[in-house]
Amino acid sequence: MMVFGLIALIAGAASALMFASMASGAPISLVLVYLAPLPLMLAAIAWGPLCGAIAGLVATLLIATALSPPLALGYGLAFALPAWWLGHLAMLGRPAADGVADSDAAPLQVEWYPLGRILLWIAALATLLTAGSLFSLGSDAPAISEAMRRGFAKVLSLVSETTVTESDPVVGLMVAVIPVLVAASQMATLTLNLWLAAKVAAVSGRLHRPWPDLSGTSLPPMTLVALCVALAFSFFGGMTGLLAVVVTTVLMMAYALIGLAVLHTITRDLANRAFWLAATYVIILMFSVSLVLLTGLGLADAVFGFRERFLRNRQPPPLPIS
Repeated sequence: MMVFGLIALIAGAASALMFASMASGAPISLVLVYLAPLPLMLAAIAWGPLCGAIAGLVATLLIATALSPPLALGYGLAFALPAWWLGHLAMLGRPAADGVADSDAAPLQVEWYPLGRILLWIAALATLLTAGSLFSLGSDAPAISEAMRRGFAKVLSLVSETTVTESDPVVGLMVAVIPVLVAASQMATLTLNLWLAAKVAAVSGRLHRPWPDLSGTSLPPMTLVALCVALAFSFFGGMTGLLAVVVTTVLMMAYALIGLAVLHTITRDLANRAFWLAATYVIILMFSVSLVLLTGLGLADAVFGFRERFLRNRQPPPLPIS
């Protein structure tokens, strides 16, 4: 029990320190803030959701003491709560319908929570976090747009050392793009932190489930319907259109991740598979617009079932000649 409490204390303190590093203003603090949920997710995955919850509570109290209670509240809602919930879902399982446990040699089969549904939860959390960030600027779309215009005009004026007005086209472009960027960033951050936490737990031997086949991840069929509805509503004005843009963005990011899974599947027989996959990741990091192609690949797989066809038509390896 002492080890359990110590782990929770260390994880909470590490996350709080990473979050509080933003006060230093150092460039590395941006990376640390993005990785602040990682210790909490690791605690929840490796030592259970109770450990993750205690770690999140410890981090929130430390931030409230060291910085401010409002900042601690924001941390708790935006970092601790999503980290605990995703860590809980990653280890959520139930006995399979055909599972048997007749002896120690035949352990009970466990059906783990599907990766596609975890991805949908990440999309839902990213939507809520982005919406919360927007509503912190105003209660309606005009107020939010005006607040962003004022903020971006001030920032551009400081950077360029010239007066930039709120009606500047660059400011207008940033106001239009920033909800998409924030939603995509939230989606990528939560996904990356969860993957890193699970990988660290697996390497340390604390992952109490088999490592899942990430290349087989698929979203529920109704996700495509939800994307089409959100895309249609994104052409509306006001808060309806703004929130629809956020939902469209996170769902397209989800399908971009499915596109990566498709690539990992259909390149299994390539001789230089590692090279092509590494080149793909480099291109994604250098040119984020390439995510559009991955999204298209993920959507095409949802409609036409590329992975199923590939695996069905895949030839088995030749038998060794004796």
